[in-house]
Amino acid sequence: QVQLAESGGGLVQAGGSLRLSCAASGRTFSNYHMGWFRQAPGKEREFVAHISQRGVITNYADSVKGRFTISRDNAKNSVYLQMNSVKPEDTAVYYCAAKANVLGWNNPSAYDYWGQGTQVTVSS
Repeated sequence: QVQLAESGGGLVQAGGSLRLSCAASGRTFSNYHMGWFRQAPGKEREFVAHISQRGVITNYADSVKGRFTISRDNAKNSVYLQMNSVKPEDTAVYYCAAKANVLGWNNPSAYDYWGQGTQVTVSS
């Protein structure tokens, strides 16, 4: 089992920045691919970013590419999402998730473990 806990959400003005953190506990963190997803009210959960076990490979949704950066610190069992130039459409609950292999890195159904989410609200 892997337990995940997100933090860092809040209210931010459009154009501002926010950094989300996800702390992991349980099994060896460096064995897992990590992803960030988000879910806005009335919408399906959508992929935001993915990072491989050692951080060599990253992938982003087109909607956040160039604005968001995913990173990880395996020594601290943590993954981060730096959000810059945020827009009102970035408003959602953000979740971190873990999976053991690379298949389906942008598919929520492929992830095995999830945090409880942190709310991000961007005001215009």
